[in-house]
Amino acid sequence: MLIGINAVAAFRHPRTGVEEYVYQLIKHLALLKESKKHNFVLYVSDNSNFDFPLPDNFKIKRLKWPFAMWTQLRLSAEMIKNKLEVFFVPVHVLPFIHPKKSIVTIHGLEYEYYPEMYPSNHLKYLRWSTKYALKNAQKIIVVSENTKNDLIKLYGANPEKIKVVYHGVENEFSISNSQFSISKPFILYIGRIELKKNIMGILEAYKILKKKYQVPHKLILAGSPGFGYDILKLKIKNLLKIKNLKLEIIETGYVPEKEKMLLLEKAEMFVFSSFYEGFGIPILEAQAACCPVITSNISSMPEVAGNGAILINPNNIEQITEAMYKIINDNEFKKRLVKEGQENIKRFSWEKCAQGTLKVLTE
Repeated sequence: MLIGINAVAAFRHPRTGVEEYVYQLIKHLALLKESKKHNFVLYVSDNSNFDFPLPDNFKIKRLKWPFAMWTQLRLSAEMIKNKLEVFFVPVHVLPFIHPKKSIVTIHGLEYEYYPEMYPSNHLKYLRWSTKYALKNAQKIIVVSENTKNDLIKLYGANPEKIKVVYHGVENEFSISNSQFSISKPFILYIGRIELKKNIMGILEAYKILKKKYQVPHKLILAGSPGFGYDILKLKIKNLLKIKNLKLEIIETGYVPEKEKMLLLEKAEMFVFSSFYEGFGIPILEAQAACCPVITSNISSMPEVAGNGAILINPNNIEQITEAMYKIINDNEFKKRLVKEGQENIKRFSWEKCAQGTLKVLTE
């Protein structure tokens, strides 16, 4: 089969959840023995190259376009010019013109639960593109049962059309010397610094933890600013003014892969109390690094975390606080949590993700 893939997201930086998915999926598709039966065309919009070798049956096609709407105009034009047997869009938006056998990955519907956190035009586009994909794609890949259920509940999607293919995680990683000289102990969050990730809840829980239990821990927030960052920045500023609490809140900004895994390896715990996740790769990364996890008991997070995390209500600050203290105060419990996390990540790999995706593309 001749399979086209919209590969643009693999080159976006910084590479966060969706971008990491596209990058790792293409990398592992290229490694599969089953892929050798097919030819792949990777559509990109610039001169970027992958930092891993591509086999001869994988070709990069650069589509130059000086205007907006690259997907709907330039990519559509390419679909007319060069016929594909299968077209795969790993990031939500299907071009107007596409082969009959087109498959789209929809990652999550955060925007339906928290529409106030999206600009109105972007919100309209997300809703339109989801409806368009559900109507026009032959199949839809989702990254969790939770996202499948959301599509059925909120959009009336046909369940027969939807296939669940989980994300993966790198189970082996190398640790390098870090640019950070952060002494232990510390509590860690990694992800975009924005309101929908419940950073406000983490900050409040950390304040109570320090006040109630006088623990020596720092709080590290690692990630790029997102929606509502100005509100969070002001909150941090005001917290640091509180006398006698000795709050230490460190923002690192975006951290590259090796730095991220080093932080996870050295952290006392990883707190990921988001209000909604389509999947939640950071949960698995923390488990792979033997870091105890606290995450939310809603959306896809229980599905992803398995038994390897303390599940909390993200709206309950006391629960987040007590979960933090449980890990600090109970070493045996902490060890069991890490062991459960190590068992849980055996369910996930990028190779399995690539195999499952290829099966959907070719069946």
